[in-house]
Amino acid sequence: MTRQMLQISSNKFRASYGRYYEDFEVGHIYEHRPGRTITETDNIWFSLLTMNTHPLHFDSEYGKGTEFGGTIVASGLTVSILGGMSVSDVSQKAIANLGWTDIRMPAPLFAGDTLYGESEVLSKRPSKSRPYAGIVEVKTTGKNQNKTVVCEYRRTILIPTRGHAVDDRINY
Repeated sequence: MTRQMLQISSNKFRASYGRYYEDFEVGHIYEHRPGRTITETDNIWFSLLTMNTHPLHFDSEYGKGTEFGGTIVASGLTVSILGGMSVSDVSQKAIANLGWTDIRMPAPLFAGDTLYGESEVLSKRPSKSRPYAGIVEVKTTGKNQNKTVVCEYRRTILIPTRGHAVDDRINY
């Protein structure tokens, strides 16, 4: 996580988190920490909140009859937590998420597993329509405590150049 201090006045400073477009380098990998242990309650609440009625996510008896031997974490929850974990390293200063592609769930995540994430910078280029920003593409990978990949996706983000982030311009 990149942390800068903005000088607000002669003796007042504010923490500013995240990366500007210039801070990204192709090939860099950011490990997102801390990890997050997923609970059964997390999974049930997310499934109910999103109206996901598949019993594999909240019915233990149903789950026992599947190839997984129990309930598994809803894939949307895995993607959401992994995305949230990456914010401080990848998109804290973002103007917009431009797209998420190639989402894969190669292995299940279970309640009680701990999710760890990392993002690799795949590409970057200046924005053609916004001279104060650039477009960064990352590949984010989530692994459980056994280093098994449980989720991966590509994400494209519009990132401001230095001096053009919202927190650089407003005094709140």
